[in-house]
Amino acid sequence: MDAGLHELLAQTASMYYEQGMTQNAIAKQLNLSRVKIYRLLKQAREEKVVQITINWPISRDSQLEETLKERFGLKEALVLSTAPGNHSPAFQRLGELGARYLEQTLEDGTTLAVCLGRSTYETINAIRPGTHAHVRVAQAIGSMPFAMGELDSAALARLLAQKLGGDVLYLASPVMADSLEAAEVLRRQQGIEHTLKAARAADVALVGIGTLNPATFGFVKAGFITPDELSALAADGAVGDVSGQIFTLNGDLHPCEFNRRVVGITFDDLCHIPTTFAVAMGREKAEAILGCLRTCIINVFCTNDQTARAVLSFDEDGR
Repeated sequence: MDAGLHELLAQTASMYYEQGMTQNAIAKQLNLSRVKIYRLLKQAREEKVVQITINWPISRDSQLEETLKERFGLKEALVLSTAPGNHSPAFQRLGELGARYLEQTLEDGTTLAVCLGRSTYETINAIRPGTHAHVRVAQAIGSMPFAMGELDSAALARLLAQKLGGDVLYLASPVMADSLEAAEVLRRQQGIEHTLKAARAADVALVGIGTLNPATFGFVKAGFITPDELSALAADGAVGDVSGQIFTLNGDLHPCEFNRRVVGITFDDLCHIPTTFAVAMGREKAEAILGCLRTCIINVFCTNDQTARAVLSFDEDGR
């Protein structure tokens, strides 16, 4: 965007949203037409020069939270209550619930490892700037920007570091190498090794939980796995992934080669991070979430009440 246009958009937005001026008053002061001011305000929102946040009330289901903690041995569970008639975007509210937990948990000097995904994005997006200073952010898994866009791990690490005022350690690698040998070569690169070491030693890891749906699975979009290969993994007991690591319903790491080709922190690494915080929702994710909760990885989980009930129901059915 041209610097002059950016300045005009910011000035117009500030006068309207911060100073409370009417569009007519702004038009008069800037010697522009009211229609032009309307268009500038519209463009300011579209270009994200100004972003509007609506603070919907966040209510939690304490009974479901206790049940999840007891059933899966969690350190903490956060369950968003989705009351009838509440029309606020569920993902946004879940992100806000996750963000409030992180704001209370993070301390100055903390290292936070970040993976990729929609729920991770919503949580990071809801963190209020200036909450903490000097929180080091480490990208915990390689990138696939063309497939994931703003949901990619590098973009999320950058956004989080900007909000928290800390440093960011990027993982300058694709999320998956072409072969096991290539993966080993990448992991031994000095910069990549440095970031992975920081991610492994993180105080907190923020992760999402993915399903093996070819239509939404990032590895398929990026061309690392074909839909047929993904279907074969599902037929062999795989149900989901966390940090690019594919696991089974029993909570075991699936013995596929794909897991060993991922450039990022591993199952074992995640198990040794003091707080691994997963944010996920959706009944279609219930089996993947159940499998993830059965691993050693997750000790803090954030979801909504409908998803929580589906997960508990699947577990009671002996899946």
